[in-house]
Amino acid sequence: MHSQHFPLRGGCHCGNLKLIFNSTKTPNQLAVRTCACSFCRKHGTRSTSDPNGNLQIQMMNPEQVIRYRFGMYTADFLICGGCGVYVAALMQPETQQSFATINVNALDCAHLVSQDSITVDYDGETMRSRQERRLRAWTPVVSISK
Repeated sequence: MHSQHFPLRGGCHCGNLKLIFNSTKTPNQLAVRTCACSFCRKHGTRSTSDPNGNLQIQMMNPEQVIRYRFGMYTADFLICGGCGVYVAALMQPETQQSFATINVNALDCAHLVSQDSITVDYDGETMRSRQERRLRAWTPVVSISK
């Protein structure tokens, strides 16, 4: 059985980083998380993902994309170097498909994602448990075009 996908578009403020989040959920059905880490708190991030959906990332000017890593260095936080907007975190395992979590605030339909977010704290995870959680819960990335 083929699930219906709802294409949710978004990106950074200047248009350098663009997203097409093909979700099996409508904006008001998405699970929203607020991470307790200092990066997400400072960005006011509300994150979402759909393991049954997929994500396309387009970089208009790849040289202006900042891939920021911190903590365990297991994901790239994609930030536009032109306008400073954080759009998604990307995990690219060496031998597997890439996965991402999307910053809801970077979606054009962010105003439709009005449900309360659940605060999460991942500080107690090991590197392995973090990667396994992301493989289960994050959205598969089908393309990154430059």
